[in-house]
Amino acid sequence: MDTANIIFILIAIGAIALFAKNLKTINRNINLGKDVDISDNKSERWKKMLMIAIGQSKMVKKPISGFLHIIVYVGFIIINIEVLEILTDGIFGTHRFFASFLGPLYDVLIFSFEWLAFLVLVACVIFLIRRNMLSIRRFGLKEMMGWPKTDANIILVVEVLLMGAFLTMNASDYLLQGLNANHYIVAGSYPISANLIAPLMDGMSISSLVAIERATWWFHIIGIFAFLNYLPYSKHFHIMLAFPNVFYSKLNPKGQFTNMESVKKEVEMMFDPAADPYAAPAEPVGEPERFGVKDVTDLSWKSLMDAYSCTECGRCSEQCPANITGKLLSPRKIMMDTRDRLEEVGKNIDKHGKDYSDGKSLLGDYISEEELWACTTCNACVEACPVSIDPLSIIVEMRRSLIMEDSKAPSELTGMLSNIENNGAPWQFATADRLNWRDEK
Repeated sequence: MDTANIIFILIAIGAIALFAKNLKTINRNINLGKDVDISDNKSERWKKMLMIAIGQSKMVKKPISGFLHIIVYVGFIIINIEVLEILTDGIFGTHRFFASFLGPLYDVLIFSFEWLAFLVLVACVIFLIRRNMLSIRRFGLKEMMGWPKTDANIILVVEVLLMGAFLTMNASDYLLQGLNANHYIVAGSYPISANLIAPLMDGMSISSLVAIERATWWFHIIGIFAFLNYLPYSKHFHIMLAFPNVFYSKLNPKGQFTNMESVKKEVEMMFDPAADPYAAPAEPVGEPERFGVKDVTDLSWKSLMDAYSCTECGRCSEQCPANITGKLLSPRKIMMDTRDRLEEVGKNIDKHGKDYSDGKSLLGDYISEEELWACTTCNACVEACPVSIDPLSIIVEMRRSLIMEDSKAPSELTGMLSNIENNGAPWQFATADRLNWRDEK
């Protein structure tokens, strides 16, 4: 084991340790949410994850972007086999370790990796053009200005550079094999690098080719380590969370809302003829339950996982009728705001302790009442999301807080609620007059 191997091992350990630390922080943040039991019907959940997260069934509803995304998705998964070989070579000082026991299969693998790397590179270039040169509405909404747009571009540029480094590394390796250079065994099939990149380096000395091969090798693997540790700070963390997020997504009908148990019991008592009208419900033990959601800690852990799983693709906002008609609501912004607030709360805990309050909340400081009341609860956003995120649950719970905690609602809704309370129906007619329409001629 030489100095290069020791340096590589230290870099790998540092990168993995930092990633584990960031992963632990995100897990802590998600668990700040309320505990909910989502362990029912596991077979249906596995089926849903297989179809949506692994099979990408929702992505292909937009054929062009869906196809390009599948290329990147498949490339990301399969090329990781090549990363395992680089890790092995880096630790033990070997070169193309898998070739020693895979034989002809190794040629097939490298052939596949080459084509996948090339297709991923092309797909990322197309994505860059779509985001920055074409007028696609969902990429131009105001919540995408500034860092979100930069974040998307950073990831795409990094992927282009990583795939370019991989192909350049293979091209120089291919030429070194042909020159019988020491340590460069004849192995692999290089349909892309041998034909597109190798001709640009043809005629170089062995020492120059070794320098290029080593430089691109180090760039590729350090780039992957850097990419790994950039993920927790980026929307691209959905690469990891998409699978559990789909697994734990709603199975019940999309329009079905949850009931608060304390409120439900009081209503049941009102409609129970045998109930004692003077019997008060039992006082809750401990801190009284909040009605609805004021801040991220009032949300369920699943809603917080939704926030971290958001890809910021904008399909939800593109389908939202409120957003289309120019209203302030953007379901994507709801998820981005939830994630930003959760990150802020997590940093406050790290700095000041778990009981610290900064006097801010998700409702009001991040998401406005106007946004919440613009929602039609049509579920278009939920249906459109490629990873089954549910912005509507957050919206409805925050509305519940406005009404039941703050007694705040639009005048149109206030009138309807008053009619229900006084007349038992949304309309401003006395109960005795409700059937008068039968007598009209």
